[in-house]
Amino acid sequence: MRTMPNLETERLRIRPFTPHDTNTAYQNALSIGWVNADQSPTEQLAAMHTYIQWCSLNHQQLALLHQPPYGDRAVTLKANGGLIGSCGLVPYVADLSVFPYFGGQAGGFDRVEMGLMWTIAAQHQKQGYGTEVARALIDYALNELNLHHIIATTEHDNLASQKVMQNAGMHLERNPFDEPPWLQVLAVIEHEE
Repeated sequence: MRTMPNLETERLRIRPFTPHDTNTAYQNALSIGWVNADQSPTEQLAAMHTYIQWCSLNHQQLALLHQPPYGDRAVTLKANGGLIGSCGLVPYVADLSVFPYFGGQAGGFDRVEMGLMWTIAAQHQKQGYGTEVARALIDYALNELNLHHIIATTEHDNLASQKVMQNAGMHLERNPFDEPPWLQVLAVIEHEE
């Protein structure tokens, strides 16, 4: 069975979500605006409950199927166990050919890559937690999963995310085209041989 172990950094533990994380995960998402504004708070909390259930089962089922450990995990403080965010290794499907790393030409085909994702609650941002999370996931993906490279993406104006990517040792490239608006900056890091 291929399962991702709990990962630890100096200050953080990255572990599977449990159903007990729902309320705090909802408050964290609310703090950074990652909720559906068209839903009532009750509907938003119900959606978070469903998401947390899926996350807590996803890693178990993928491991049973001997698949990569895709999915979101909880980011907690080692000092007190408090849930401060989420992170994960996610399948990323997009036309990345516009970026120099993937050829630098428009009109390519979608490709599947393994990507990083992370969110940190507003009250815990600007303390280096995002960089710790990114480095832990990169180390695991490149050294334990034996990937050649791993990517992350963000928007042109998300300078905080770009700084995390750079601090984690990733190389940044900009999309020279306006489309798609969610695929503006690519970060890549390769396994060092």
